[in-house]
Order: sequence, then structure tokens, then C-alpha cells
Amino acid sequence: MRKKSIHLLTLVFLVSCMLSINGVLRAQSNGGPAPDKAPMAEKKSKITDIHGEKLVDEYFWLREKNNPAVIAHLKVEDAYAEQVMKPTAALQEKLYKEMLSHIKQTDTNVPYRWGTHFYYTRTEEGKQYPIFCRKRNLEAPEEIVLDVNELAKGQKFMSIGLFVPSDDGNLLAYSTDSTGYRQYTLQVKNLRTGELFPERIERVNNMAWATDNKTVFYVTEDAVTKRNDKFFRHVLGTDKTDLVYEEKDELFDIGTSRSRDKTMIFVEAFSKTSTDVRYLPANEPTASLKVILPRQAEHEYDVDHRLDQFYIRTNKGAKNFRVVTAPVSDPSEKNWKEFVAHRPEVKVEAITLFGHYAVLSAWENGLQQIEVKPFGSSTTRRIKFPEPVYATFLTSNREFESSVLRYSYNSLVTPNSIFDYDMNTGKSTLLKQQEVPGGFDRANYKSERVFATASDGTKIPMSMVYRKGVKLDGSAPLLLYAYGSYGISIPPTFSSNRLSLLDRGVIFVIGHIRGGGELGEEWRKAGRMMNKMNTFTDFIACAEALIKQKYTSADRIVIEGGSAGGLLMGVVSNMRPDLFKAVVSHVPFVDVLNTMLDATLPLTTSEYIEWGNPNDKPAYEYMKKYSPYDNVATKNYPATLVKVSLNDSQVPYWEGAKLVAKMRAMKTDNNPLLLKVNFGAGHGGASGRYDALRETAFDYSFILWQMGISE
Repeated sequence: MRKKSIHLLTLVFLVSCMLSINGVLRAQSNGGPAPDKAPMAEKKSKITDIHGEKLVDEYFWLREKNNPAVIAHLKVEDAYAEQVMKPTAALQEKLYKEMLSHIKQTDTNVPYRWGTHFYYTRTEEGKQYPIFCRKRNLEAPEEIVLDVNELAKGQKFMSIGLFVPSDDGNLLAYSTDSTGYRQYTLQVKNLRTGELFPERIERVNNMAWATDNKTVFYVTEDAVTKRNDKFFRHVLGTDKTDLVYEEKDELFDIGTSRSRDKTMIFVEAFSKTSTDVRYLPANEPTASLKVILPRQAEHEYDVDHRLDQFYIRTNKGAKNFRVVTAPVSDPSEKNWKEFVAHRPEVKVEAITLFGHYAVLSAWENGLQQIEVKPFGSSTTRRIKFPEPVYATFLTSNREFESSVLRYSYNSLVTPNSIFDYDMNTGKSTLLKQQEVPGGFDRANYKSERVFATASDGTKIPMSMVYRKGVKLDGSAPLLLYAYGSYGISIPPTFSSNRLSLLDRGVIFVIGHIRGGGELGEEWRKAGRMMNKMNTFTDFIACAEALIKQKYTSADRIVIEGGSAGGLLMGVVSNMRPDLFKAVVSHVPFVDVLNTMLDATLPLTTSEYIEWGNPNDKPAYEYMKKYSPYDNVATKNYPATLVKVSLNDSQVPYWEGAKLVAKMRAMKTDNNPLLLKVNFGAGHGGASGRYDALRETAFDYSFILWQMGISE
């Protein structure tokens, strides 16, 4: 997803391989002869008896991360991918420099107040990572709180998870991941002295401060399954640590947070379809947890607090959520009072409380909305946005007693813009718009919304952007992206990297397919569990509509998706390989049956209510219809780039590796099939910004090659 005119000549790819990979390679070209022997993985059958069938997995052994033969195979695959892509080396470098030219490398984010200080991050040219800073006031000297570049020294990967100052501003709780496995270590820094407390708490995913500035609450994950299941209380500088709550149900994870008015510590237990919330007063850290509403099947809710009232966003009697209030003394349903009534066409995604205002984040007709509701008034004001296709998010609103709401706004043609909205007057003030050097002019690009019609008649919205002047006669190359799972919505956001595609005549499209959340909870439900096939057929309908509407043609479409979107890539490649020129699949979830039958793997059990539990025969039979790995067949496939990361905790590297191994053994075409392996990162790829640009340049060069664009 992510200057020069488009070249309509097909790029002929000739690779003179000096690398021996199970034999000598011949030249690789676009539509030309394939290598005699691309990397071929050994077959070692593992048989699973399930529902009277034998599920055969010939590449199960690739899961053995500590097996030298596995690492050797991955290195050979990665070397092969590099060798095949070697003729694009100049293009990759050109793309890298081009994308870098669109980034203001030394830059500062807009400061925001958080308790005693104003916080912000800044970047410096040549440095991979941000620097976290603060000031007592905007004219005061800068204090560097955390320099991620220093933390990253000697590491291949560095990611900051938590960043939470104590109420008095003297301490900072932060967490780091140095492998990409999303296994974070919590530490506390004394911001007065710069010293670290001796505590190093492993596998922490959430934390919250008590008001005493010394008690921390945190949630840890299970070392094997990575399910967040234990909630602890710890007093800094002591050996006093108490297990306060443990979630036993394997379908549920837990997280902790603090109410925006800082009075309550919440512990939320959540599955894909139900939640329950417990709480204790932040100024009584040794108090016992109390349940707000007992767990019920299909009831999803979350909670915030203001003036002895809980504000509960609930789907009870409201498929797209409503908001009710309930007294802290007895928040049971009998005491609920309607605060925001259910509107079937509007999905209430979140409620943010201020001292005198409530702010709703919502989706309507596939577009994000922000609504401001004063307490004590029946009126609601919706912030107006200037474009028909856009994205907006609340950002950095840390102060409860504030009449100013900060939000970001951008679109496929408008760089990210930070606004302060005066909730008293209704006026928005632009604080900063992302600077895009290198000659960017938004007037050169056009964004629009178009629709596809699914096989059952459902209208599927698509967000589109292209450079003005592109011929819409079916000849344009097009990149189609989608996700379509977990109710996650994909907003149409700006990307300066993407300009390198648009300026070469590529049309970029996001398909808002079912399984996502853009059109509410019914949209989500229509693309999950035993309705999952809708996600895949919707995507195919999007591609067909783009061809029918003369935006592109089948030999000009490249498709892209990652994680569950990588599942999408695998399924549609099996279903309609004729429809796509090429596929880019990032960390793809493609080995659905084998993964979902193994409850020891991270995330498997909690996913039973997204995909189904294949130990139940109906779910097994349904998943078997679409699982990409299980449906690879002897036929032609589009050119395919699969990207995996060795330290991925969400979708293990072996899923993509196994898919490529099986496709290599079975496909009948001469199209390139590449497996690119990141040996030092996790689910999100490289952590450093320059390293990430290099990865994008590699992806884009593959995409442009397949589109016939050589420079």
C-alpha cells in the first residue's frame, strides 16, 4: 500500500545466477523461462487424523525454527528472492531515494499536554528512530525522556510499546521489544535522575499507574500461547508483587487501563464476541476488583468514568452500539440511563470523556465521524470534513479538564494534519500539516469512491486515488489492497511513499470488503465464521468491477494484503488466479487448518470465534474450503511475492514458507514465486524508518516489474 511517466513496455527480467540452489538456475524473466530448480523444500509427511480424514502436511518440518536445515532453507529462499530481483537493484535504489525525498527527515510532532509537561517526539536526519522529549512549558528547555536510537544500539530491532508517565511526572513506565516477537519488557525510569529502577518485568502488554506514583498495575502474557491472562499489582522498589486476577477462559485475553479522569483502574476481559470489565479505585491500589457487568455471550461493552457514573458503550439491544450511564454504586442493567441512543446506520466505535463534553468516534456509510456532545445538552455537533473520502482520528487527548479536542485528518491526497477543535465554539484550528518535500502538489491527484456489486447484490465501497491524466480506458496498472477481518476498518489514509506508484501512473484502491468494520457490525458478521467466504468473493467482485469500469485490466492488476489480508491473498489466488497479474502477501495467515488445530500456538484459541474451531466438523469442512495451503492445486498462478519474518509471533514465518514450498511443487506456470525473509524482525517488518523504506522499495520494484514499469 503504500516521477516519471509510465512506461508501457514489458520489463524483461534476465537473471544470470551464480547461486547454486539445489542446482544451477537459468535466467528468470517476466513471461520467459523459469529456473530449472528454484529452491525446493524436502517433503516429510505429517498426518493428522481428524473427522475421519487424514490431513497431510508435507512441510510441517519447516516449523522447526531451531533446526539448522530450516534456517538454511529460509536463507536459500531469501537469497533466491534477492537474486531474481537483482535486475531491479537500480530501480530499488531510485525508489528508496525518491521516497526519502518526500520525507522531512528532521522533524518535530506537535506537543501535547500530559499532566505536568508537554510531550512530543522528534526525528533527526540519519537516525532510524524517534526521540521522546518533553518541556515544562512550550518555552522551557527540552528534556530528552527516551532516545530510541540509544536503546537500539547493538540491536537489529527496537520497538517501544508502553510510554506512560506517572501523575507527578517524575517517573516513566515504558516497554521495549528488541526482537520483533512483540514480547515487551517493562522498565521504569526516574526522570529526575535518569536512572532506571531495578525492575525488569517480562512479557508485559498493558500497564497503569495508581495515584500514589509508586504502584503499577500490569498484564502479562503466557510464555507459550501469548494469551494475556494475568493482572498484577507491584510497588516499585520493593519485592511486593500480587497476582490480582487471572483469566482462565482460553477464549479471552485481558488488558488494563485507567479512566481518563484518572480515578479508576479497569481490567477488561475480551474475546472476539463478548467482554466484561472489572475495576478498582486508582487511589486505593490494594482494593479488590469489582465486576461492572458479568460476562454474557455476545455482549460486548467497554467503560469509562465521570462523576460517580460509568459510561458504558454496549451492543445490548444495539447491534452498532449505544452509550448508557450507570451509577458506580450499582451499575447493573436496571440502573442504565440512555446517553446516546442506538442508530442502526451509525457504528459507535468509541466514547472519549472530558470534564464537560463526551466525544463519539463513529463510522457511517463507510466514513469516520467525530461527534461532540456537551453534558447537560441534548444537542450533538458533528465535525465537518472537506473531502468525500478521508480518514480522521482522535489523538493525544490526555487532559480530562479540557475544552479542546485534538484530532488528525488526512485523505488519499491530503497529508496528515493535526487540528485543535474548540468544543465551546465549534472551531477547528490547523496546528501542523505533514510536510511532503520533493515537489508534492495535492492538486495533481484525484481521490474518489467507487462501488462493486457482490454476488449477492451487496454494494462494496472502494476508495481510490490516482494521478490526474491517467487514462481510464482499461490500460492503467492498478494496485488493489484489502484486509477484511476482525471488524477492523481500513481508513483511506495518506502515504508519501505511495507517490512513487501514483507518479508512475498506478491507480491505488482499497476494497472495504465484508469482515471489516467500515459499515458496522453487520458488515463484520457478514464476513466471519461461517460467512467468511463473503470476504473473498467481495474482493473478487472489486477486481471485476474495476475491470468492467475501465480502470484497469486483468493483466494490469496487482493485489496486496498482510496477515489476515495475506489469507485473503492466498484464497483469491487459488479461486481466481486468472484475475490478477501479481500478488504481494505480507506475513500471511495461510495454513488455516493446521494452525487452528494446534491450541499450543499463540493466538489459536482466542481465534476460534473469528474463524471457527476445526475440532467441530462443520467448522472444519467450511475452513477446508478456503484454507490457502490446503487448496493449492496443479495450475497456473500469478507472479507472487510472499514476505515473512523469523520472529513473527502473530503469524509464524512457516505459514508463508510452507505455502511457497507447496506452490513451487505444484504450480504449472513460469511466473516468479519469491519468499523474502526478514531474519531480524516480527509481524510489522523492520523497525527502523530507513530499513522500512528499503523494504517498501523492494516491494514496489516487484509490483512495478509485474506492471511492466522499468524505471
